[in-house]
Amino acid sequence: MTPPPPQSPTRPSPDPTGVEATDLAAVVALRELADRLEDAAVERAMRAGWSWTQVAEALGVTRQAVHKKHLRRLEVAGIELRRRSNA
Repeated sequence: MTPPPPQSPTRPSPDPTGVEATDLAAVVALRELADRLEDAAVERAMRAGWSWTQVAEALGVTRQAVHKKHLRRLEVAGIELRRRSNA
């Protein structure tokens, strides 16, 4: 008969209210702030006539990533968006 696998030592649950929790809450707040700043900056750039490619290069991402993330919000805001010419 095979013996049961050894049990891992039990660890006490971490305190969800310590310094680590405060640090993680700060990370969440910074991410949310960064998202709002990006939204505002992209909207300003698109209102100023920037192309998707220019915005993407400034953000260090692909044109497709910027388009996917911001298109619907910009359309709802009534912003005139530059379209690629197929010529």
